[in-house]
Amino acid sequence: MIRIRLRVVVVGIPGVGKTTVVESTASAWKNSRLVTFGTVMLEEGLRLKWIRHRDQLRKMRVEEQTKLQRIAARKISAMKESVLFVDTHLFIRTPEGFWPGLPFHVVTALKPTHLVLIEADSEVVLSRRTRDPTRYRDRVNKEELESELLLARSFLTTASSISGAPMMMLRNEEGRVEETVQRLIDVLREARP
Repeated sequence: MIRIRLRVVVVGIPGVGKTTVVESTASAWKNSRLVTFGTVMLEEGLRLKWIRHRDQLRKMRVEEQTKLQRIAARKISAMKESVLFVDTHLFIRTPEGFWPGLPFHVVTALKPTHLVLIEADSEVVLSRRTRDPTRYRDRVNKEELESELLLARSFLTTASSISGAPMMMLRNEEGRVEETVQRLIDVLREARP
């Protein structure tokens, strides 16, 4: 029997419930590990004294973010778990514009077996963002948010093309996270013999 390693990269714009979905999925999957790409970048940024908190990451110059991104990609790619879930972003809104969270050097280092985009309606995302007092979010209107949701699909397609990993989009409707998690688990179980 062939032993398949799963490297599942779960992405989505802020407020779609990506972290909730991936945390619940990793909890339900035995012997898996969840790593948050931004946390690895944060740890390095704090160690280097470039930042003081997570939301400063996206305000850094892109050149500095890229350095932290490369370090994080190398650290995560060295992890040996047979099932690894990576919580990250397809792009980050920076003062210089949208910056890819999965550029060529990251997606080739991570070697994903699956790319999963978590989506939700723009009204739901706006509501979730305003209810989250723990983050310093950029204010965007509904039209900007809908553009971000479309942009996410474009970035996902590019990451899938580069990595050769299949991509899927999962709707995370308000109050139905368990269903979203179950759909993801069902797909991943099919990938393992």
